[in-house]
Amino acid sequence: MVSIVVILFFISFALVLYRFILGPTLSDRVVAFDIMGIISVSLLVVLALYFERALYLDIAIVLGLIGFLGSTIFGRFIEKGI
Repeated sequence: MVSIVVILFFISFALVLYRFILGPTLSDRVVAFDIMGIISVSLLVVLALYFERALYLDIAIVLGLIGFLGSTIFGRFIEKGI
């Protein structure tokens, strides 16, 4: 069951990566970047549950915080043109 979930995560990551590379606007790329972060955090949580390792949860929390800050900074950049 976990292997099916991991495969679905990788397929969704590949589709979002396609949008990130070929996105027609900067906004599309920022949203795709944020979604890739969410997929990565979700994958780490699933792997932490499967392997019973708390370290993966710590890494997922840090990655989630960095992704949130990154998307906030990009949004501010797009809004104000800094």
